[in-house]
Amino acid sequence: MARGQQKIQSQAKAAEKAAKAKKQQGHSAQDQKKAAAKALNFACSVCKAQMPDPKTYKQHFENKHPKNELPEDLKAALS
Repeated sequence: MARGQQKIQSQAKAAEKAAKAKKQQGHSAQDQKKAAAKALNFACSVCKAQMPDPKTYKQHFENKHPKNELPEDLKAALS
């Protein structure tokens, strides 16, 4: 029974690993990317960058594309 203590430690470690895997189930990188993509509703008409709301989109457009005129979809979303 020299391995008695090691066996107990190994079982505890395996149980902890299984619990951790079960907890993270459904939180994979793919699931997170899908959720993030759903939140990004606006896409810049010039550079195709995605933004979550019209306010951020307007700030982006004014900072990154100052020479271009605001797109119609942005004007409609802000009014």
